[in-house]
Amino acid sequence: MLKYPQIDPVAISIGPLKVHWYGLMYLIGFATAWFLGTKRAAKPWSPIKPEQMGDLIFYCAMGVVLGGRFGYVFFYNFDRFLDDPLWLFMVWEGGMSFHGGLLGVILAMFWFGRQLGRTFFEISDFVAPLVPVGLGMGRLGNFIGGELWGRQTDVAWAMVFPRDPEQLLRHPSQLYQFALEGVALFAVLWWFSSRQRPKMAISGLFLLCYGAFRIVVEFFRQPDAHLGYLAWDWLTMGQVLSLPMVIVGIGMMVWAYKMNSIADASATEKS
Repeated sequence: MLKYPQIDPVAISIGPLKVHWYGLMYLIGFATAWFLGTKRAAKPWSPIKPEQMGDLIFYCAMGVVLGGRFGYVFFYNFDRFLDDPLWLFMVWEGGMSFHGGLLGVILAMFWFGRQLGRTFFEISDFVAPLVPVGLGMGRLGNFIGGELWGRQTDVAWAMVFPRDPEQLLRHPSQLYQFALEGVALFAVLWWFSSRQRPKMAISGLFLLCYGAFRIVVEFFRQPDAHLGYLAWDWLTMGQVLSLPMVIVGIGMMVWAYKMNSIADASATEKS
């Protein structure tokens, strides 16, 4: 087994002000996305200009925070919300959902695109390669905070998480998610988007890859205690919410390349 590194969840403390690593990771993720997005926006075919990146990051940040909180409450803790509706606003107690954050970002991109006179998929294709940076940083924040640990195991790299009431050897699934949802997903999307692709293809690849990675990791991640397994002693809510992403992602990529082929054929006939 590996020893879990004892890291103070508070990264910076100045008097009553306490900045937690989890929040700091979000800031690092947004800052890195802004930096990379500004570089990508310099491309002649980019739908976003470098000077518009600040506004885009702001809209997406609001979508992540608000959508993530609403998703966590309505997807994973709806019973508690019914008992105490005000709990929705108790963000200091923690609780964020990727799938809710994704919906929030989708709304933010739609709104931002309307302000610029751009289509939704022009914006989403630009944003998709930047998202894994924030996802990876968020999973590192989960690991430092000792939360969202994995299932019981006897692998050589298993860890005992201090906050685990059962004190069992578990998969460090947060690091698995960092590697897949952060590093691998970024590498794939950044390479794929390095040149022009059919509209919708980059967004489709993001949905396909994230959904597939999340489904795999859920086999190692401990499901939420109040939900447990939804069926067959292995199916989790994360997998249920991720499967449609895979299906929609495949459909979007097929449609994108089909429409691109039709457009190329039409252009050839006219020439």
